[in-house]
Amino acid sequence: MAPPAFLDGNAAAGDLELAFGTDMTMASGRCAGCGEQMMLAQTHAYLGGPGTVLRCPVCGSVLLRLVRSPGQTWLDAGGLGHLRIPAPA
Repeated sequence: MAPPAFLDGNAAAGDLELAFGTDMTMASGRCAGCGEQMMLAQTHAYLGGPGTVLRCPVCGSVLLRLVRSPGQTWLDAGGLGHLRIPAPA
């Protein structure tokens, strides 16, 4: 049996924290494709390309794309109907 091509969303924690300035694994969102509500830690993370892609674990829709270069960060979260980020303690 081949291993899955993805990791759980926790694998993207470092890149997301650099972009948002806080731990994003406990942030939650709603998939704009199927309406599923989940924490980002529950998403399917694909890290093998030029950036990070988070996909819905239910329907597979792309929720978030994040690409970093030495001078810039690109973020597309168009697949999220909303994103709720808990306030730091």
